[in-house]
Amino acid sequence: MILRILAWCGVGCVALLAAIGGTWLFLLPGSPAQGTAPAISRDEIEATLAALKPPKRNRPLIAIVGINEMSETTDYLMPYGILARADVADVLTLGTQPGPVALYPALKVQPHATIAEFDAAHPDGADYVIVPAMSRDDDAVALQWIKDQAGKGAIVIGVCVGAMVVANTGLLDGRRATTHWYSVRDLQKHPAIRYVADRRLVVDRGVATTTGITASMPMALTLVETIAGRAKALAVARDIGLAEWDARHRSEAFRFTRPFALTAIANTLAFWNREQLGIALTPDIDEVSLALIADAWSRTYRSHALTFAATAEARTSRSGLRILPDRIAADWPAKQTPPAAVDLPPARALDQTLQSIDARYGPRTADFVAMQLEYPR
Repeated sequence: MILRILAWCGVGCVALLAAIGGTWLFLLPGSPAQGTAPAISRDEIEATLAALKPPKRNRPLIAIVGINEMSETTDYLMPYGILARADVADVLTLGTQPGPVALYPALKVQPHATIAEFDAAHPDGADYVIVPAMSRDDDAVALQWIKDQAGKGAIVIGVCVGAMVVANTGLLDGRRATTHWYSVRDLQKHPAIRYVADRRLVVDRGVATTTGITASMPMALTLVETIAGRAKALAVARDIGLAEWDARHRSEAFRFTRPFALTAIANTLAFWNREQLGIALTPDIDEVSLALIADAWSRTYRSHALTFAATAEARTSRSGLRILPDRIAADWPAKQTPPAAVDLPPARALDQTLQSIDARYGPRTADFVAMQLEYPR
């Protein structure tokens, strides 16, 4: 009798959870809003460029800081790769502690310096500090260093959910800001911060924030334009395959929908069908294309991208960053090698990767990844 009662209780609990889950899914919007992003006036563009003017040096010093335990792949690597190839500033990647910076969802790099080494070499601080999303947005060491840099006059730029790190420093209090669509509600829990919709980049009195992961591409080009002018930014934009980089954005196009939730659930439950996809880590590899490709494949919930090389030594990327291989191997099985895209300009590499994800796992997974990257398709 007791076993029967327990069994019926178990069935009842499962049925209740299924009903709750079904109701939750039913109440989610069926698809994101459609339509074009509102245009940005030339006055607003000029005001953004003026607000980002280098505060100290003619050739600015830019520091990209991450915690070693996990900082977001594209947030960390894309600003570095674009700004370094533009050669309009001195760009350094930093870790809060000695040793490599493990990126998520993929890759591992050896930063140029620790924050302590940077402070010793540059006691007057950076011109710009770029803050990626981090696995912990309350890391005391990172927060204090960012506040110290702001106190020395640096413009602080929170990329994607790096905005939440900046928010926790208090630097966004009383300012306008944006962040990745998934974290907007978290940002709005800070009552002193005024959320701005429909902008990929928001600048307010020495602090800038961006929307989701791929927004670091237009953000970096905006910095290039600010520092070196429109012609230089156009040249770099052509090099990376991006036609426009202003702040236009349609926030309603990126939200938690029923197809997004169902894809996440289905791909997570398909645990027996996981793939490890190997990307050859070659000398002079384009760190921006690599970051976008590895990030995208690792967000399918069906695969994880890793790098491999014949030896354990770090490989130096196109712009001089040392990237550590995840595996030591001379080659990788062809079936577990994503279509080659690392030699394409970054924007084209991402488009090609999303097409390959569509072909391999279907359009819903490709849309699911693009939504996470906050990348308009």
